[in-house]
Amino acid sequence: MNHDTPLSPLPLRHLAGVQCRVLTAHQLREYGVLPAETADRCRPGGPWQQILPGVYLLHPGPPTSEERLHAVLCYALHRGPAVPRQGGGRADAPAAMITGLAALALHGFTSAPPLLALDRIEVLVARTRRLRSAGFAQIVRAQEMPVSQEVTGVPTAPVPRALADAVARLTDAISVRRLLTEAVRGGHCEAAALVRELSRARLLTRPYVGEAVDALMAEGRALAEQRLYAMVHHHGLPDPCWNVDLRLPGGPHLGGVDAYWPEHAVALEIDTRAVRPEDDPLHPLHAPCDRKREHLERLGITVVHCLPRTLRDAPGQAAAVVRTALMAAADREPSAYVVVLPR
Repeated sequence: MNHDTPLSPLPLRHLAGVQCRVLTAHQLREYGVLPAETADRCRPGGPWQQILPGVYLLHPGPPTSEERLHAVLCYALHRGPAVPRQGGGRADAPAAMITGLAALALHGFTSAPPLLALDRIEVLVARTRRLRSAGFAQIVRAQEMPVSQEVTGVPTAPVPRALADAVARLTDAISVRRLLTEAVRGGHCEAAALVRELSRARLLTRPYVGEAVDALMAEGRALAEQRLYAMVHHHGLPDPCWNVDLRLPGGPHLGGVDAYWPEHAVALEIDTRAVRPEDDPLHPLHAPCDRKREHLERLGITVVHCLPRTLRDAPGQAAAVVRTALMAAADREPSAYVVVLPR
């Protein structure tokens, strides 16, 4: 007997792809395989094996990386009933997704171990699930499930969440730095989004994480500035004054900006704050930035805020916003005179 042996009422070979090799006890019952027969086929030397509670591999050899991923998802989806949803939960929230180092490997991180080298595969589920880790399935709970991404057909946590879950279980500072650096340098995510997830997971208090994040933020800003220079020149915008401080004549310091067009009274700032206003409008990081913007606009200076991901993914959109602000300068009241100093 092998895994192609027909079962009543349908033969297993009618299933497509990797799923024909990994099935739950419930799925086997649907194909007419009783628990006693499943146990008999999983005996030592038998054609099948149980690789997780209630999850079976329909061949005797070691599972492939795809089969291990599928087995973990099957375990998370079919074991432990969910607690009834309370108010505020998203109706379309995914039930389970791969996270941690396994997710980073799926996303193509070269600094993450290969899937077959992982002793455990982390799977993200809602905190209301009554489910425990077992075998190579490591349960990770989320207060609110993120939107999953399909990577090679596998529901996978977005990079910032996967990184936070991986870092939470790593104690090697070198490995943490490599993963965080690759995330930014490789264009997998913006530094601010990553820092936001690390902050939510309360990981920034770990010394080796904090040191890596400091370097990460500096590198993320440098990359964003390079993209800003390229955007201005590629889209034919007038050359601004780069990285300057603005002051009132004989008065107080108004703040620094990444680019300033004095003839048009237009300033541009790259918004690299780790916490976005839509996440926490009362966060203390926002108050100084908001006060600076309000002060500059009261003086007649238009302030354009640009996200690093916009410079990366849609530089033409950022250029259009800046061009509109420059063109609108002619219709505005003259701005107050400010002193422009190198920063």
